[in-house]
Amino acid sequence: MNATELDTNRLPRIAITMGDPAGVGPELCLQVLSNRDVLNVCVPIVFGNATTLSRVSQKLNLPLPDQVFHTSKLADAVSTGTPAIVDIEMDVDQVEPGKINATTGQASFDFIDRAISAALSGDVDAVVTCPINKEAWQQAGIEYPGHTELFAERANTDRFCMMMTAPDFSCSLVTTHIGYDEVVSKLSVDRIAEVIQLTHESLLRIVGRPPKLITLGLNPHAGEAGLFGNQEEEKIIAPAVKICREQGIDVGDPIPPDTAFLPWRRQQTDGYICMYHDQGLIPFKALNFDTGVNITLGLKSLVRTSVDHGTALDIAWQGKADVSSLISAVNLAAKLT
Repeated sequence: MNATELDTNRLPRIAITMGDPAGVGPELCLQVLSNRDVLNVCVPIVFGNATTLSRVSQKLNLPLPDQVFHTSKLADAVSTGTPAIVDIEMDVDQVEPGKINATTGQASFDFIDRAISAALSGDVDAVVTCPINKEAWQQAGIEYPGHTELFAERANTDRFCMMMTAPDFSCSLVTTHIGYDEVVSKLSVDRIAEVIQLTHESLLRIVGRPPKLITLGLNPHAGEAGLFGNQEEEKIIAPAVKICREQGIDVGDPIPPDTAFLPWRRQQTDGYICMYHDQGLIPFKALNFDTGVNITLGLKSLVRTSVDHGTALDIAWQGKADVSSLISAVNLAAKLT
């Protein structure tokens, strides 16, 4: 065995799920499998459908790996030390770029489910997910709201949250995929403290030092001393901050969301604790769309990262999708392993 083979064998094995076959996931996977920056930090193994990947490869003139294995041969795929595809069967006749249906929804779920099993059994070191389509999951009868809840259940944890991270700053969400009229009922001192703790633990690993965190108020102007809302800032958010400060976490009291992301504030902040989905994701994606990574916190020994964008059905299989977010997600997963 030569030195190059030895180095390859030390690299983490990263499972990359193909996402919805009708979206941009297949072309992004093909690009990552031959990306030199990725190959320098890990061995990428795509969990997806080989026929679909071959179609996209031919259409866009993207290289297709030589190593293709049936799911029953997962051990062989992992042991090669080279980029590979784990082929998961689906009805390929139902796949049309830009058109989601129950078949593509079920397939994207199966890709993830097999990759999680591989991670839990130790065959791969981390899972990186390409985008799914929640409507397609619903058509397939899959009841999970999204990736995060599926990973949490498979990891057997009820202490988890979603964090979007980029080199400049990160945003963690106390609530995620629910309607605005449900947000207040889902907020509690314990839940907010949990998200602060998870964010602190994760950013400590990512930035390599105790992170500076800020909490956002729920209401305009952070409630304006109780003038707006029902004193959620004083009754729910501030007590959670107090608990975490007593644990040695550097976290600030709730501030007005409309000024939280000003340039000077971002320079002083590693992570924002956001009360609901769009409060954090609108500014985050506006500033970090190409480099942002979605990471699920609290999965114990299971590492999961993801792209920060959707299936982009309008440009699927056209070679227009930007692979930057997926590369960032793979690099972060390799780092966290």
